[in-house]
Amino acid sequence: MGRYVYEEILENTMRLWARANLSRSCVFQQHNDPKHTSGHVANWFRRRRVDLLEWPSQSPDLNPIEHMWEKLERRLKGVRASNANQKFAQLEAAPMTVVQTRLDSMPRRCQPVIDAKGYNQVLHHFL
Repeated sequence: MGRYVYEEILENTMRLWARANLSRSCVFQQHNDPKHTSGHVANWFRRRRVDLLEWPSQSPDLNPIEHMWEKLERRLKGVRASNANQKFAQLEAAPMTVVQTRLDSMPRRCQPVIDAKGYNQVLHHFL
C-alpha cells in the first residue's frame, strides 16, 4: 500500500467511521511508516484538522491495531471473499472481544513505557 491508497482509506473509511462513532476531541494514532509520514498524507490530516498522536521514531510499537488485524485474519483464515466489500463485512461480523481484549490491555502495556520515559528497553516486560 502506498500513500495514495492510504489516503483513500483515510478519506472513505476512517473519516466516515470516525464521524459516526467518535467525538471531535479524539486523537488519531499511527506509526512512522513512510506512507503515514509522507507530506501528501500529512496535508490530508491538516486539511481535515485531525489531531495526531506524536509518535517518535524508534519508540516502542504499542499500536494495538497490528495485533487485532493478526487475530482477525487468523479467525477468517480459509474464509473466502470475492471482493473488498465482502471481506469488510466478514471483519465487521467478527466478535468484538478481540478488539476489546486488546484495548483493555493497553494501560498495562503502556505503564512500563511511561515509567521508562519512552525508552524501548521495556518491551520485553509485556510482549
